Amino acid sequence: MLVTGGTGGLGGAVTAAFLKAGWRVVVPGREPGGTAPAPPGPVRVIADLLEPAGAARAVEAATAEPAAPLRAVVNLVGGYASGGLVHETPVEEFDRMLRINLRPTYLVTQAALPHLVAAGGGAVVCVSARAALAPFPGAAGYATAKAAVLAFANAVAVEYRQRGVRCNTVLPSVIDTPANRAAQPDADHRRWVPPAEIASVIRFLASDESAPTSGASIPVYGRA
Repeated sequence: MLVTGGTGGLGGAVTAAFLKAGWRVVVPGREPGGTAPAPPGPVRVIADLLEPAGAARAVEAATAEPAAPLRAVVNLVGGYASGGLVHETPVEEFDRMLRINLRPTYLVTQAALPHLVAAGGGAVVCVSARAALAPFPGAAGYATAKAAVLAFANAVAVEYRQRGVRCNTVLPSVIDTPANRAAQPDADHRRWVPPAEIASVIRFLASDESAPTSGASIPVYGRA
């Protein structure tokens, strides 16, 4: 399987959950990390997922083991930025939110779909956000980008349902990561969602247990 963004605050928990479940996990990144697995760790590959060639390289690594065909893709790459209201936000910042949140998800999914179909089916899991459904002031670019991820995932679910590929989306609220705690030190962190709990939902959506489910948007809000 392929986990993009697999080394971040959420990604580390997702990668660990799949490794524990016995999956062969490929984690692409832009920093050198080698391409050979360090059991029981993931297979790492250098790839810029903002570019088609990088997405293809990541999928190539995920399909390199005949005994473990590609059956699942988890799209975690994304980013957040907030600032002023729409009329105060430079279009460059709006474009950046779309580029970092939507483009890797599109390119990796696009590259992986033929392999998932060839393997007899599989799962794609995308990460949107509660902001896609309930925007808040100062983050129009982020909310728009995450809404686009949700729309894209729903389109994939419709287009590939008859080919055995399902696509679902999780929508976290605030994830309890060190970076978020540093950015909001005075918040009630007990209300946030631990990465391991989101990882459990993602693992379910990638597994055969969720075979009847496609086109779902799963709220993972915790108490936030």
